Amino acid sequence: MPESAPSINRTQSATGSGSGLALSVIIPAYNEADRLPGFLDAAIAWCTGNEPSFEIIVVDDGSSDDTSNVVRQRMNQHPQVRLVVHENNAGKGAAVRTGMHAANGRYRLFADADGATTMKEYPALKRSAEHGSDIAIGSREGADKLVECSPLRRFLGRWFNRVVRMGSVKGISDTQCGFKLFATPRAIDLFSQAQEDGYAFDVELLLLAQKRGLKVSEVFVNWTEMAGSKVSVFRDGWRMLKAVRRIKRRWRTGAYDSVKARKTPSRETSRT
Repeated sequence: MPESAPSINRTQSATGSGSGLALSVIIPAYNEADRLPGFLDAAIAWCTGNEPSFEIIVVDDGSSDDTSNVVRQRMNQHPQVRLVVHENNAGKGAAVRTGMHAANGRYRLFADADGATTMKEYPALKRSAEHGSDIAIGSREGADKLVECSPLRRFLGRWFNRVVRMGSVKGISDTQCGFKLFATPRAIDLFSQAQEDGYAFDVELLLLAQKRGLKVSEVFVNWTEMAGSKVSVFRDGWRMLKAVRRIKRRWRTGAYDSVKARKTPSRETSRT
């Protein structure tokens, strides 16, 4: 059973925008002390130069390395940076959900800590939202975009997405790119229904969005595979296929109509 957690959002619920911030960037991070600094610094610089108001929330998902210290160092210099820490490793989906509930921005973007997709791609997602998309998702399937990854990862990724399209999410060529913008209260509210803590949370959110009649748009982005990935294509691919079956079963049985918001024990760290 999911555990209750202390509130970490000081100004609003997950369905509103109480602070007037233009953008919240949520970065889930588990043992990312080596890869996070480059992307976090670049995100701070890009947002400072391009967004009228913003916050960057790093959710440390129970790391055993210096991930939190990396963020604290930036917090002392940049008041827009926030750190939320899970007591234990709960999974990427749980970390993104925690960040979304803590966020205050009108637009809420989650981005992978490795920087495989940079903030330079955000304006394209924002334009999609401004033209009516509830959710704009980065896609690595654009013929004119740079996608650098191993042939095996590319093949297995496309195979998984094909299976997902056949079994649940329709019409989306890339469900797993870690660069997604949630642009409306209805889209953000999906996190109150989401139950998946692991890597299959993307599939769950997109299925719920389609079933609820939300407009989901794919936006082609540049993406570069980074060394140090914690994803095992074979191990996690099998787990994700099992998760897809769970998600479909929940929808088929009406379980999503009665679920309570799932929360992970966490605390927000103050500046020193």
